[in-house]
Amino acid sequence: MRKSPWVLLIFILIGGLLGGILGEILHVLAPHGTIQNVFATHFTPGINPPLTIDLVLVKLTIGFSLKINLLSVLGMFVGVFMYKHM
Repeated sequence: MRKSPWVLLIFILIGGLLGGILGEILHVLAPHGTIQNVFATHFTPGINPPLTIDLVLVKLTIGFSLKINLLSVLGMFVGVFMYKHM
């Protein structure tokens, strides 16, 4: 069976989303200390503030932001692992 790169992308996105959700849950439920510092710390790359182009007739606002934590990265690796063993 031939594997599609789109399926790999879906596995990576779902793994990242589930890991990110788990990281947010740990951020709320974990006591303050080492566990919360390791798993709940996030990195936010993106365009901040968003780029705005005003052409009088049309005003375009372009921007994005990613919130990446350790568990979302681990979730992406699990997604790749599951894709390879599918």
